Amino acid sequence: MKEIKSGNKRPTIKDIARESGYSKTAVSFAFNDPSRISEKARLQILKTAERLGYIPDPMARNFSLQRHLSIGFLLPQMVQYSLYNPYTLEVIAGIGKVCEKKGYTLTIIPPLHKSLALAVRNAAVDGLITLGSQIEDEIISVMKTRLLPFVMIDGVNEKQTSSVNIAEEDAAYIQMRAVLEHGHRDIAIIGLASATFSSPDYSKSVSARRMGGYLKALQEVGLGFDQVMTTVSECTFEDGKAVARTMIEKGTLPSCIVTMSDIVAIGCIAALHEAGIAVPQEVSVVGFDNIEQAATITPALTTIDQPAKEKGEVGAKLLFKLIEDTNSEPVHQVIEHRLLMRSSLQHWPITP
Repeated sequence: MKEIKSGNKRPTIKDIARESGYSKTAVSFAFNDPSRISEKARLQILKTAERLGYIPDPMARNFSLQRHLSIGFLLPQMVQYSLYNPYTLEVIAGIGKVCEKKGYTLTIIPPLHKSLALAVRNAAVDGLITLGSQIEDEIISVMKTRLLPFVMIDGVNEKQTSSVNIAEEDAAYIQMRAVLEHGHRDIAIIGLASATFSSPDYSKSVSARRMGGYLKALQEVGLGFDQVMTTVSECTFEDGKAVARTMIEKGTLPSCIVTMSDIVAIGCIAALHEAGIAVPQEVSVVGFDNIEQAATITPALTTIDQPAKEKGEVGAKLLFKLIEDTNSEPVHQVIEHRLLMRSSLQHWPITP
């Protein structure tokens, strides 16, 4: 039976050493580096600790290991935007799966007082994973000062930084080509709002690279951005509904809405349904991401599949490699994408 101490005083390593007959150093090794003592000593120390009701202080243990045993996931925007996007949650699930295997926790890091640099400066983590944001010089400076390794998912493909991406321009080109091959010329594009805390160099963003793919496809049929409607939204269901409602109210509905986010596309479909507008009979809608809801809504969403959980897993594995071997060379991993044709995209004009 455990001899759990009464009162407010917690058992300490000193108590375990006294009760077990081993030194405080041996007790510390039993919890933090068992290979440095015998199995007999380790078992006796752990048995004594259990009897006394001792629970190691995680902060003290991490200090002795010179590790926080936590990975940071850096949100590019405020929480209310980032965590309302199922794509982001699937990336987090992939990262979390790897962290669990490694015995690490996952820390979600939103901007602190609207500053990512301040958030990074104060984060108790051993490495960072970013999603869809360009890293400002100030943030890079903080990470270098702290010797924090990091991996970018859906970010800029810099030579000196490990990254996980899809071929954004090619994926967008394939998405737009499908729309054009279905006869659509009256098109609206809903892009990604530039991350609130990203760098000013928008030309390197995911949204900009996708726009490059759209333009390439449009030009092949003699169109340009001046002949299609373009707007942006935050990656939320409600924002998708709001954009579609604005088009309805202004009488500017196209024959096809092309989005860079499934959750935005699903919001558009909901707004169209509420207004009594049939999808895809009156307006086609296509998405990007292939979140789980894309296959279950009515009509099922035509979209670009980019496996978010796989991106999270690959990004986390790359980061742990950097943590465990500080001399590792940067790795640039490209994940496969594909177009999934479903019923939300229909030929235009509709033939009897």
